Amino acid sequence: RSGNYSKHPPTSFLPVEEEARGACWEIKDELLQYIKKFEPQNEEVEAIRVLLHGPVGAGKSSFINSVNNVLQGRMTQEALASNSASDQSFTKIYQIYKIKKEGRGNFYPFVFNDTMGLMDEDGRGVRTDDIILAMKGHVKDGYKFNPSASLSNNDPVYNSAPSICDRVHVLVHIYSANAAEMKSSVLQKMREIKKAASELGIPQLVILTHIDAACGEIENNIRNVYRSTYLEKKMTDFSSSLGIPMNSIFPVKNYIHEVQLDPDVDVLILDALRLMIDFGGDYAKNSVSLQ
Repeated sequence: RSGNYSKHPPTSFLPVEEEARGACWEIKDELLQYIKKFEPQNEEVEAIRVLLHGPVGAGKSSFINSVNNVLQGRMTQEALASNSASDQSFTKIYQIYKIKKEGRGNFYPFVFNDTMGLMDEDGRGVRTDDIILAMKGHVKDGYKFNPSASLSNNDPVYNSAPSICDRVHVLVHIYSANAAEMKSSVLQKMREIKKAASELGIPQLVILTHIDAACGEIENNIRNVYRSTYLEKKMTDFSSSLGIPMNSIFPVKNYIHEVQLDPDVDVLILDALRLMIDFGGDYAKNSVSLQ
């Protein structure tokens, strides 16, 4: 790419020894092995359920694709993500995404549930009530999001007796580092969802996407991610606004235009994934089925 970063906001960088958060860039194989060996410790739970939510264009489906890319060792298109941050959510249906593991018929013991982008001022997008119902395990795979009305208990895709397997084990808030200032209406919805998850005891973390678009020096070298004071401020602001601790916020670059994997991009994705399955595994281990 061109070295002209005039599209990016002004930014400054910390010296390497003063990085906002240390990063070890040589642990891709270690992270991969950890994830490949992971198994839920609750025998009732076959797979840790990770629920992704956030505004339209934040990169939810792209993150699923990116995880799949890294674990398959090649480019894939599992979640059929949109490549544009338009005002139309690509995801329309509540769908489970499994990731294939080595060996025929094997899958990793974690799944992703993608959601439609949060409802905007024009009434387009997923309702917060549906996100909360999904966290409780009441939404079956295949539910078509309806901005006009939340899922009712009379609907065929309403699960009236969710088990621990049906419930969400970790909630992931996804937001774009390159987005303009967050709209108060979107922030309010994210706070409502965060509060509901907290009341349910569901662990939470944040994925901050599009970090390369937000900062030219990160686009130039992904290893500048924890040296960017601009990105650090974005993370700090989001932490304060949503009430998520900084050590649960992970800046990530999704694979969108690339045709080959980058080990440094992979490390950021795998580092976030490791915490997701650890958090989800801890929640599942300490939970019991709902009848």
